Amino acid sequence: MTPEARAAQSAAVMWAQDAASKWLGMELGPITEGAATLTLKVEPHHCNGHGICHGGIIFALADSAFAFACNSRNQSTVAQQNQITYLAPGRLGETLTATANETSLHGRTGLTDVTVTGEEGRVIAQFRGLSRAIPGTLFDEGADT
Repeated sequence: MTPEARAAQSAAVMWAQDAASKWLGMELGPITEGAATLTLKVEPHHCNGHGICHGGIIFALADSAFAFACNSRNQSTVAQQNQITYLAPGRLGETLTATANETSLHGRTGLTDVTVTGEEGRVIAQFRGLSRAIPGTLFDEGADT
């Protein structure tokens, strides 16, 4: 199986079970080995009392992109630590894009950076996630799935 096919299959399996990301309104974009893109259109129910996108929603979008990037090798992987810095507001009606790129992978520990941008390309947030591989895979590579 090629790395591209493995990443696509891993994403398909995860997406089928990811009720939270779908419920929030996220859409899955391109997935490759160690990288993932998700988008979210900011709707009224995503906004806080200031009328801008709630920070928890932005964090969830970045965290989901992080998860798809970390699991792209068909190795079950979870978050160990995450941090986010908010730089600009997400606006009502705007589509936010979270682009995750793995920057380091050593043994069971990975480091992934996620940039969340708005429609004009302005940076909304920078997220850094530390991942940890755990026992198991997302699918059996020896089976037709």
